[in-house]
Amino acid sequence: MKGMFISFEGTDGSGKTSVIKEVERYLKVAGYDVVITREPGGVSIAEQVRNVIHDVQNTEMDPICEAYLYAASRRQHLVQKVLPLLDEGKIVLCDRYIDSSLAYQGYARGIGIDKVKAINDFAVDGVYPDLTIFINVKPEIGIKRILEHQSTHEFNRLDREPSEFHKKTYEGYLELVKLFPERIKSVDGERNIKAVSMDCFKLIKDLL
Repeated sequence: MKGMFISFEGTDGSGKTSVIKEVERYLKVAGYDVVITREPGGVSIAEQVRNVIHDVQNTEMDPICEAYLYAASRRQHLVQKVLPLLDEGKIVLCDRYIDSSLAYQGYARGIGIDKVKAINDFAVDGVYPDLTIFINVKPEIGIKRILEHQSTHEFNRLDREPSEFHKKTYEGYLELVKLFPERIKSVDGERNIKAVSMDCFKLIKDLL
């Protein structure tokens, strides 16, 4: 039996990583075989690319170079981890996938959603999630959350971008929700984690 591929998206500080862990717990209690993974990363080669992308020293990185690095990391993660898990019939919960590139590089960096989508269409060879959940948190709230949890947050190169960049990323996600309404579902992430996680769980259950 083929598995199910669910991606979670959101701006920095949206709380999606915590939500994914809660959703995993709900699914396991319900008897489903579920695995969490992340992007960029998830496997050794992709994690090495993640380190290059996120390195705070790499301030001179060109936006198109950045887009290609994300796509390369995504390809390796997909073929080495995601596809084998799906072939085993597992539910794969992925912390970020292709829509992150469309929002961050395509929209916020100004490369263009269509151009970044073309790069990634080649990289993923048509493999899109069965469902993408956008944890909808306004950027100013996300930044406030990050600052409140500085001791546990991994401050990377993108976190250090100005507030205007985070605002544009959020606008990019809203645009994607409009462009792909059948696949991308928006969940209000400005509530407590249990309420957010339960809404996500219900969306997945409905799909299952």
